Amino acid sequence: MNGFDAHALLDAVLQFLDAGLLDASGWQIVAYTLATTHLTIIAVTIYLHRCQAHRALDLHPIAAHAFRFWLWLNTGMVTREWAAVHRKHHARCEGPDDPHSPVQRGLRTVLLRGTELYRAEAANAETVRKYGQGAPDDWIERRLYARYRNLGVLLTLAIDVALFGAIGITVFGVQMLWIPVLAAGVVNGVGHAHGYRNFDSPDASTNLLPWGILIGGEELHNNHHTFASSARLSVKWYEIDIGWLYIRLLSTLGLARVRRVAPRPRLSVARSVDPDTLHAVIAHRYDVMAHYARSLKRACTEEARRLRALNRPEGRLIASARRWLHVDAARWTEQQRARVDEVLAASERLRKLVEMRRELAAVWERSNLSREQLVAHLQQWCQRAEASGIRALCDLSLRLRSYAPVGNGS
Repeated sequence: MNGFDAHALLDAVLQFLDAGLLDASGWQIVAYTLATTHLTIIAVTIYLHRCQAHRALDLHPIAAHAFRFWLWLNTGMVTREWAAVHRKHHARCEGPDDPHSPVQRGLRTVLLRGTELYRAEAANAETVRKYGQGAPDDWIERRLYARYRNLGVLLTLAIDVALFGAIGITVFGVQMLWIPVLAAGVVNGVGHAHGYRNFDSPDASTNLLPWGILIGGEELHNNHHTFASSARLSVKWYEIDIGWLYIRLLSTLGLARVRRVAPRPRLSVARSVDPDTLHAVIAHRYDVMAHYARSLKRACTEEARRLRALNRPEGRLIASARRWLHVDAARWTEQQRARVDEVLAASERLRKLVEMRRELAAVWERSNLSREQLVAHLQQWCQRAEASGIRALCDLSLRLRSYAPVGNGS
């Protein structure tokens, strides 16, 4: 009878740890790691974010559960908790109750401790109760996903080691860090501190890149905060939202149904102001104010050039105002508020533009007015704009009267 061959067993174990079951090459391991992390990002952006947190689309039960199972394996996150924390972020954005605002907590804190901030808020029972309504609460959620949230992660570790051997631990580490670093850190942190803004939303959100590929489209964060319930995060022709491409594919396969997307302005022949015009202007108010902001920046540049040509010292003051005058007044700093009167006193054109911007915003801010009163307000605004003799206001009035009715495909 042969004795126990310890050396043979040790060799087998070492060979397994060295190569795993697949004996994959380096590039194959890298490809597997990138593919699995990409799937996790897609599951987060489509299922957790756009479907569960914002109800921008409905998923077929097969697709929804596939995403739930994958997230249980790769993140251990509970749907109700994630949706609740994210909804509270939107409801309390940049305020003291925002779970992960870099404005309140500092960019470094959100970048390095984003996961800790999420976990702390997810443990708040009141947050989950108030903001977690409508998230899955079925048998498998209660008995498996929420109850044994770490079991799936341990299974993923076992699978990685079984497939690739010891290097599978590194693969697992990358998989586990992908969401905390890119989502909890980069999107929630840098996405509220640096980047470009298509819209002057009331928070500090920014678009990190116009190509939303690495983080599934979440790079387009300013677009998302402007149109939070939109299933599509891209709004400009040059912006790419890969998450939206996957949603379109799922829709083609009958696995998804889009409920809402951000309205894209469509211009027609200018007409007199009527209820359809009012509806279109309110629906496209962020586009309206984005064009208004660009007009203000151009006006600052032109006024500064004109005053400098006249050797007027106010030229330098207005040139510096170009960096902030176009921003919504609620986001001006105390120093800027202290200087605005001086800036507007130096230019009647700028004063008129700033005043009429405030009056235009009243079209969608005055909830106490009837539709007829709002139509009259918009009519008067357009008449005054076109009679002002200021080219920027005339062009803005023409644009407002040219928005196609929303119900006609805009």
